[in-house]
Amino acid sequence: MAKAHTLIVIPARWASQRFPGKVLTPIAGKPMVQWVWERAKESRLAEQVIIATDDQRVMESAQGFGADVIMTSSEHNSGTERCGEVANRLNFELIINLQGDEPLISPSAIDQLIYLLQNDDSIHIASLCTEIKSYQDYLSPAVVKVVCDDQDFALYFSRAPIPHYRGGEALLEQWKNQGKRPEKLSPPPYKHLGIYGYRADFLAGFALLPQTLLEQAEKLEQLRALSWGFKIKVLITEYDSIGVDLPEDLGKVQAILESEKK
Repeated sequence: MAKAHTLIVIPARWASQRFPGKVLTPIAGKPMVQWVWERAKESRLAEQVIIATDDQRVMESAQGFGADVIMTSSEHNSGTERCGEVANRLNFELIINLQGDEPLISPSAIDQLIYLLQNDDSIHIASLCTEIKSYQDYLSPAVVKVVCDDQDFALYFSRAPIPHYRGGEALLEQWKNQGKRPEKLSPPPYKHLGIYGYRADFLAGFALLPQTLLEQAEKLEQLRALSWGFKIKVLITEYDSIGVDLPEDLGKVQAILESEKK
């Protein structure tokens, strides 16, 4: 049977260490994962969207708003592993891993990632980043940063403020005080967005690799790929998103979603 082309998987576990049950947290009248699912359904390039969970509460909620749901193992250490299980069970060429705590993700950004993978067979893993505008975001460990080589492959992802601007203390102070990043602060820092694209045949094997020390230290699943020597293509997008990492992130996200409803 021929493979369908692109599947979006939304890994949605209940047992988040820092924010249990966050995927079902109500935001502007809907559970958070429903906002993510609705954004994913607006993709013009994906054939199907599935929520992958290991919890009955998430499954029942998702089915209640009309989503396709797959129950997966409770032993997975990351969304990548959960998507890998789905890749092994379904017949798709591309798997998009859209994290369940990204209710503001742009459907256009999703399609940018899919288009990249559809048009370059040499890429096994890809993701998105956007320029960091806020000094607070640059410092925040909740905002994951990425630095890339000249071909836009990731060199490293970190919760620390990277790149470090040695000798740029005055420019950083200017950014902090004036709120606008000085153009002389170069290269600009980039924020990693919570979405990945994989070729399904690659993902099925990659997700079985053991966790690495860097992955465990930073709590960033993408570092498994870099630690095992795989390249991650990172596309710069103008679209931004706010991942819900902690309860205090909800207020800003709710305000944005409420304003979009008006």
